Order: sequence, then structure tokens, then C-alpha cells
Amino acid sequence: MRNLARRNLALVFLALSFASTAFGGTILFLGDSLTAGLGVKKEQAYPALIQEKIHERNLSFEVINAGLSGDTSAGGLARLDWVLRNKVDILVLALGANDGLRGLPIAAMKANLQAIIDKVKATSPQVKIVIAGMQMPPNLGGEYAATFRAAFIDLAQTNNAALIPFLLEGVGGHPELNQSDQIHPSPAGHKVVAENVWRVLEPLLTKTGS
Repeated sequence: MRNLARRNLALVFLALSFASTAFGGTILFLGDSLTAGLGVKKEQAYPALIQEKIHERNLSFEVINAGLSGDTSAGGLARLDWVLRNKVDILVLALGANDGLRGLPIAAMKANLQAIIDKVKATSPQVKIVIAGMQMPPNLGGEYAATFRAAFIDLAQTNNAALIPFLLEGVGGHPELNQSDQIHPSPAGHKVVAENVWRVLEPLLTKTGS
């Protein structure tokens, strides 16, 4: 499992190296299994669908999918150096779901996500940040769920970042758009997720330039 993770990180590094020379801009999706596309084909995961939208509009951006199944905010921070060896123009930060599902301290999650943002800004000062908000089911406790949701809003405000209010809006709680585990989107669900992302991401692409 560790060797597979290292291989995936190496592939991300190679992709970033290629993107930095072959395309006008790089969009890095840093996330967990939702971003990695667990249970669906690579081309069906929402980052790949975003790349299709970019190509359809003849925009000069390359999407790099740095999703890793099971990753927490701490895990994303720990592996960040692997994917920051080249300039990143837009970071879509889609971590935190596993922190919530495991009931980890929200303050620690928020600190990890802030540290990720700070590190990316240090290597790519002009980077634009998109934060993918997540929500927890009420069975984890109403106070925990409310504080968890607010953490993403606070991070977006603090960092002047664009916010996707809820990455799984229109997908979570809809059995027909999820796989049998009712956690990970089906191919149809990923299409909805891609639309959620695109609404927030598209205006940044025109501002960044093609």
C-alpha cells in the first residue's frame, strides 16, 4: 500500500513537471478518495471531467489529480512537498472528509488545511485557492457537524479563497448518485460534483488567463 502511494505521488510529480512546460497553467486537486475517484474509472472522476470542460473551452490549463484514498488533512500536509516542486496556479483543496468521519479534532483539521495553504502560497505566491467545503451527517452530533461545516467557511474568508459550499451538494443522500457504500459518488454522481466545482472554478480560469 505504501509503495502504491509513493508511485502515485511520483506520477503526480511527473505530471506537474510536464504541465509546467506544456500548458499555460496548472490546477492541482489535492484531496482524498472523492477526488481520486475511488470505485470509478480515472476518466470518470470529477477532476477528469473538469479537464474535459477546460478542453471544450480551449483554455490552457492542465488538471493534476493528487487525490489519495483515505487521506486526512494531516496526510495531505505530510505529502505536500512531493507535489510542490513546480508552480501551481490554482489549488483546489478538497481534504477534511476523513477527519470528520473519524471524529478527529476540528481545530487540528483546520490548522492542517491552513498549513497546506501557507505552504502552497510560499512556493507559488500568485496561486488562487479554492476550498471544497464538506459536511458531516448529524449522527456525529449537531455541534460537531456545525463546527465542521463552519471551518471551511472560516478558512475561505481568512485566505480570501473561493469556496465550494459543499462538494457533494446534490449527491450526498441520493442513493442513485452513489456507489453501494453510499459514500463515494457513482459516475453520474461525479458529473454532479464536477458541476459544483465548475461553478466556482470557471471564473478563476478567466482571471488567471489562458
